[in-house]
Amino acid sequence: MQINRIEFLKEMEEEKLLRESIRRVISAVKQRKKTKLKERQSDERYLRMIVRQLLKEAETADVDPSPGKTTGINVLEDLLKRIIPVLQDDYKILTTDEQQRESFRAHILNAVMKTLKPIEVSNTAGEAGDGEEEFIDIMEIIDVEIGDEEKFIDIEDDETPEEKEALSPQEEFGTGVGGHDLTGRNMAFTTYKKIQSNIIDAYELLENDEDRNIFEDYLITNIKLYFDKFEAELTPSLEEPTTPEYEEAAEEEIPTEEAPEEELEGGAELGL
Repeated sequence: MQINRIEFLKEMEEEKLLRESIRRVISAVKQRKKTKLKERQSDERYLRMIVRQLLKEAETADVDPSPGKTTGINVLEDLLKRIIPVLQDDYKILTTDEQQRESFRAHILNAVMKTLKPIEVSNTAGEAGDGEEEFIDIMEIIDVEIGDEEKFIDIEDDETPEEKEALSPQEEFGTGVGGHDLTGRNMAFTTYKKIQSNIIDAYELLENDEDRNIFEDYLITNIKLYFDKFEAELTPSLEEPTTPEYEEAAEEEIPTEEAPEEELEGGAELGL
C-alpha cells in the first residue's frame, strides 16, 4: 500500500510537470503567432504607406515630364493642346454634308499658312539687314524714262475706292481658296479668330531657323492629321471586324428557309 501510494504521487507529479510543459509550449506557440501577426501587420502598414505615397506622387507628377527633341516641337505641342480642342468642336458641328467640312479644313490650313508667311518673311528680312533701312528707287530698277509713253507702265489704279467692290471679312478670309462650301468657310472664319493669336504668339517665341521650320511644317501636318481623325470619328466604317471562326459558326446557326419534308409531314399530322 505504501509503495503504491508513493508511485501514485510520483505519477501525479510527473503528470503535473507534463501539463506545465504543455502549457509552456502552447504559450510559446501563441506568443510566436502573435509576434508573426504583429510583424505581418507592420509589413502591411508599411506597404500601404508606400502605395499611398506612390499614388500621391502619381497625382502630382507632371503629365509629360520628358521634353521633345527641339524647342520648336515643345512649343508646338503646347500650342496644339490649346487649339486642337477648338478645331474639333467646330469641325464636328458641320454635319449636313462632307463638303462643309472639306471647306472648313481647306480654309483653316490656308489661314495658318497665310498667318505664318508674313512673320517668316519679316524675320528673314530683319536678319539679312544690318539695321539700316535702304531706299529702293523703283524707277532706277526698271530704267524708264518718264517722257517715253510707249515704255511707261502706269501702275496707278483707275478705279476709285468707292468704285471698288468691298469684300466682306469672310470673303477676305477665303481669298485664295475658291470653289468651296460657304458655310464651311464662314465657320472656319469664326474658328480661326479664336486660335490665330495663339499661333502667332507661339511662332514669335522662336528665333532659331530650325525651330521655325520644324514648327511650321509640323503644325500644318498635325492639323491635317487631326482633321483626318475627326472625319473618321464622324463617319466610322460600317464593316465590323470578324474572324473565320465566327463566320463558320454563324453559318451553322442560320436556319434554312425550307423545312425538311419530315417536319412538314409531322406538322400536318398535328394540325399545324
